[in-house]
Amino acid sequence: LMAMPISQHMGFDITDVAPGRFEISQPFRRELSFRDGAFQAGPVGTLADMAAACAGATMLPDGWAASTIDYTLKLLAPAVGEKLVARGRVVRSGRTLTVAAADVFAVRDGKETLCATALTTIRNFETPRPRQ
Repeated sequence: LMAMPISQHMGFDITDVAPGRFEISQPFRRELSFRDGAFQAGPVGTLADMAAACAGATMLPDGWAASTIDYTLKLLAPAVGEKLVARGRVVRSGRTLTVAAADVFAVRDGKETLCATALTTIRNFETPRPRQ
């Protein structure tokens, strides 16, 4: 995940990984906002998508990868705070498709507020083997 240019650009941290779970935190940065202290919807959706897709990827065998094919984001409250925390979880893992979800929390003064939730469909695929 952290090899992806967008991950490097956003500057988030992977804060928890377990089978079927993945957590990312994103510190507030002015360039991710639409006003001081408030994250814009795009970064909120990006974090939700990545947390859900990566949760799905934790269930794949070696040599397999995952790519989001669809996600729905519901914005529930303003994303105001020092950081965002996105917690992805697998709903159902299959051979070619996985359904995962993610909740995104805005953290302000140590208090978490649920600001978005997402449902994601992920396509699982075997990565090409290097030619010898």
